[in-house]
Amino acid sequence: MDRDNKFHFRILEDIARDLSDDANFPTCLDAAVVVRNTLNDPNVSLDKVSQAIGVEPLIASKLLRLANSVAYNPSGREISDLKTAIGRLGFESVRTTSLAVAMDQMRQSQRQPVFTLLSKETWEYSLEVAAISRVLARRLGRINPDEAMVAGMVQLIGIFYLLYRAGDYPEYRDNQEAVLELLVGWQESIGENLLHALGLTEHIIEAVRSRKNPPSSESPCTLSDALYFANLLAGDKPAWLEAVIPGDTEASAQARDQYAGLLEEAEDDIQELRTALAS
Repeated sequence: MDRDNKFHFRILEDIARDLSDDANFPTCLDAAVVVRNTLNDPNVSLDKVSQAIGVEPLIASKLLRLANSVAYNPSGREISDLKTAIGRLGFESVRTTSLAVAMDQMRQSQRQPVFTLLSKETWEYSLEVAAISRVLARRLGRINPDEAMVAGMVQLIGIFYLLYRAGDYPEYRDNQEAVLELLVGWQESIGENLLHALGLTEHIIEAVRSRKNPPSSESPCTLSDALYFANLLAGDKPAWLEAVIPGDTEASAQARDQYAGLLEEAEDDIQELRTALAS
C-alpha cells in the first residue's frame, strides 16, 4: 500500500527549497550549470568557453579524452590542449558531455547498496536511449542529433537527483520499497524543475515532458517523437522502470522491424559516451 505523502514530506520540502530561485545544486551539477551558462551566450568565444571549462578539471579531462577518441580523432594524432579539443568537438558535444559527467557523478556518489543498483540500472538505460535518440535523429535528418542525445540522457534526471538526496535521510536506507515509491511518484515533476534550473531549452524540456505520447505518424519528425521511439527501441529495462516509462510490446516490435539496423549503429555512440566518461 502506498504510504501517506507525509512520509516523503521532509525530503520533498528540502528539494523544493533547493530548486527555488536560489538553486542549491550538488557540486557536480554546479559545474554543468557554469558550462551551460557560458555556452548560452550566442557570441561566446572559444577562448571564453575554454576558460570556463578549464576550472572544472573533471569535465576538461573528459572532453580531452573524447576529442582523442577514434570517433573524433581517426588520424590518431593526440591533442593535449583544451581549446583545440573544444574546437574539434563543437559546443553541442561540450554541452552533452558536461551534463553526462554531472549525472555520472551523481550516480557514483551513491553509498547505499539499494541506491547503487537503482542508479546503475537507470544510467545504463539512459545511455542506451540517448545513443538511440542521436542515431535516429541523424538518420532522419529532420531532428538535431545532439539535442536528441541530450533529451535521452536527461529524461530520467529526476531519478538520479532523488537517489542522490535520499541517501541523507534514514527512512530510505535499506528500504527499497519506500525509495521506489519516491522515484515513481516524484521523479517526473522534480526532473522537469531540474531541467529548468539547469537552463535547458524549452524545446528539450517539452520533448521530455511528451516522451510517452505516441507520434501522429509512423516516422518520427519531432524531438519528442525521437525520444518516444528511442524508448521503444531500447533494450529490456528493469521492471521498476516500467512504472516510470510504460512499455508497449507490440509497438516496440514494430519499431524494431522498422529500424532494424539502427541499434547496431547506436552501439558505437554508446561506446563513444563510455569513452568520454571513463576514468
